[in-house]
Amino acid sequence: MFIVDTALKARAEAGNPVRVGMIGSGFMGWGIANQMINSVPGMDLVAVFSRDLENAKRAYDESGVENVCVVNTVEQLEGAIASGQYAITDDASLLCKAQGIDALIEVTGTIEFAAGAVLEAIQHGKHVVLMNAELDSTIGPILKVYADRAGVILSACDGDQPGVEMNLYRFVKSIGMTPLVCGNIKGLQDPYRNPTTQAGFAQKWGQKAHMVTSFADGTKISFEQAIVANATGMTIAKRGMLGYDFTGHVDEATHLYDIDQLKELGGIVDYVVGAKPGPGVFVFATQEDKYHKHYLSYYKLGDGPLYSFYTPYHLCHFEVPLSVARVVLFQDAVLAPIAGPKVEVVTTAKIDLKAGETLDGIGYYMTYGQCETAEITQAERLLPMGLAEGCRLKRDIPRDQVLTYDDVEIPAGRLCDKLRAEQDAYFAPAKVPALI
Repeated sequence: MFIVDTALKARAEAGNPVRVGMIGSGFMGWGIANQMINSVPGMDLVAVFSRDLENAKRAYDESGVENVCVVNTVEQLEGAIASGQYAITDDASLLCKAQGIDALIEVTGTIEFAAGAVLEAIQHGKHVVLMNAELDSTIGPILKVYADRAGVILSACDGDQPGVEMNLYRFVKSIGMTPLVCGNIKGLQDPYRNPTTQAGFAQKWGQKAHMVTSFADGTKISFEQAIVANATGMTIAKRGMLGYDFTGHVDEATHLYDIDQLKELGGIVDYVVGAKPGPGVFVFATQEDKYHKHYLSYYKLGDGPLYSFYTPYHLCHFEVPLSVARVVLFQDAVLAPIAGPKVEVVTTAKIDLKAGETLDGIGYYMTYGQCETAEITQAERLLPMGLAEGCRLKRDIPRDQVLTYDDVEIPAGRLCDKLRAEQDAYFAPAKVPALI
């Protein structure tokens, strides 16, 4: 990371900051704005979109910025950027189209809206940094195809657990180890939590109850671990991941895993509940070289066969500007799909569901998400969690049953469904001609 601060310092000294637009302005967006404006020399948050202009203005207000204008056209936005005036708008397409913006941060947490914004940004030559694992897990692979064709970078971000895991994964590989588990440390996992049970916690921290619920019910970690799998080529050991309850130090959790199974699977993504230090992430890796194993023992990493590496924190909005710098200045994606999906997040009934009901959204009352392999998801036509909202049930579904496409009617005309179908077709396994 130290090369990033040096490069940003040079941009600051040259009076040529990296110019960034942000799509979305909520709890995380306000933190990103404050961090970028007050703590990151060489980078400038030139424009913020929110459907609620007051939320966009708050991003600047809480950062101590007063020179803010409302823009309604691309020309107005480009003029504001050229004159050094900060801009807010309720039209995301302006940020996607305007000259003078090097990269966009997408932080809405939506699927359908974000799909349109990200695709438009890519088509107009903008790099995109996602703080949106929900979108990334659902249609990230096909959006990456579009980004590659356009010559721009689509990347997840530092700070969120997937980015922290990927940084650790890359470090572990760089010292000659073989990562076999990429993991996340959770304090709570209860698939039946809902916005009512989580209302108090959400209010305490100034967050939305459904967002907090998605953390508690396992949906968020499923999206996050899916995109780590898709960026590393790893898989899962079973539907929903292993998810051990373990209250010791994460270094001691290596014994929970069967190394032969891990090697056979090619590595897995997973999580543990209750381990220390939390919250944090870990990578368990192996080393076959007997001389290196001697040194690892000398350096107090134990005797294997799995060696534990961990990061005891994830600092979310503090680190997101580093991601933008990596993408713009070094063309280095923090985390992105390497091909088609390896792991999906599938829709699971949180309560008994009735025919005729319309499914609510991520982190609400009706469904939760859990990881499944892409092969099983495709073979069984399981409904991706990122596409579930707004679907109408054709039949009753008992609690904890995974929904399929055949169980629902999909709303008409959604871009996310079109992109998902395109993704399924693009990455469909090649059919081998039968021998005669």
